[in-house]
Amino acid sequence: MLKIVYPICCGMDVHKSFLVACIASTNECGVTTYKSRRFSTFTKDLRLCADWLSANNCKDVCMESTGKYWIPIYNILEASCKIVLAHPKYVKAIRGKKTDKKDAKWIADIFKHDLVSGSFIPPADIRQLRDLVRYRWKLNNFIVGEKNRAQNCLTVSNYKLDDVFSDVFGKAAPQITSYLLEHLNEPLSDVSNFRTKGMKATDAEIRDAADGNICAEQAEKYTSQLSLVMSVPGIQTFSAISVIAEIGVDMSVFPSSKHLCSWAGLTPQNNESAGKKKTTRISRAGAYIKPLLVQCALCAIRAKRNPEIRNRYLSIKKRRGHKKAIIAIARMLLTAIYNILKKNEPYNAELSHKVDVPPAHRSVTIEEAVFILQRQGYLITPCTS
Repeated sequence: MLKIVYPICCGMDVHKSFLVACIASTNECGVTTYKSRRFSTFTKDLRLCADWLSANNCKDVCMESTGKYWIPIYNILEASCKIVLAHPKYVKAIRGKKTDKKDAKWIADIFKHDLVSGSFIPPADIRQLRDLVRYRWKLNNFIVGEKNRAQNCLTVSNYKLDDVFSDVFGKAAPQITSYLLEHLNEPLSDVSNFRTKGMKATDAEIRDAADGNICAEQAEKYTSQLSLVMSVPGIQTFSAISVIAEIGVDMSVFPSSKHLCSWAGLTPQNNESAGKKKTTRISRAGAYIKPLLVQCALCAIRAKRNPEIRNRYLSIKKRRGHKKAIIAIARMLLTAIYNILKKNEPYNAELSHKVDVPPAHRSVTIEEAVFILQRQGYLITPCTS
């Protein structure tokens, strides 16, 4: 029989908005009784939890380190209790018999036998100091990342300042960079104003390193295309800039809107064998533009100005579910953008369904025409004449 190390102890199952505490009291005969109670994680309830533990003469507490949610609880209880903070994998309950109360009881049961190894938690003043030091470390890493990003910008613009300066962010190199930004695409003729005492590179080497090409602001070049793309429902300024940055403005590189949608990962991937389709999932292409268009589609289905989009979404959602419906709306928006940029005309409802090569000599009945219009989101009303 395992030894009872903590006759009175508490196990806690910690969540974001509440915790479940279970006190395990073991008498001299080895019989354990349990008391469970649930508390919210507001400070007022955490103080009530501390009073409840004190009233039951419980000084030993074990809880799992769930994210950052354990910290407020630890801050309140550390003054009156000895707390063991355990890694969740060491206090994992048996699968199939898992509830919040059972989890707290399980933690109390293994803790009373001292089967849980705790993590090192320093005192409160040391924890505060550690948070500040770690935050400073993160800021330093952020600065290094931004410096590397700035250096990459110079490299892709064919400026080789890192070849002639040991520190691109020293004294002379930033002055040269500022001059180049203020005088776009002008040669650096006079280097004497930028020379420092310890500079080893010659004037000719510095001029050669500063011979690059910086492009002017990109967004100003596509003002007309941006206004056209922004006429699409659900697309605002930054979304329009992002779309143009991904697909460009020349739609001749895509033979059809279907090719563009396939490139963006908004069409089902081809996975067929022996005449059977194994999956109809969309491809993983379009890592940047696909999430953007999904967000635009979510905005478009809420807009009242274009009911045909919401009607189309509701029609597909009824048959295929929300996820496939929102992908279909994103594909509609991209099809509209393709036709807008190709034809240089603002958005209208037909552009989101327009095919590139209409079928020749196709005839449909009135019932078929009504069905096609309803599938595209149009509301058909009978004629009252």
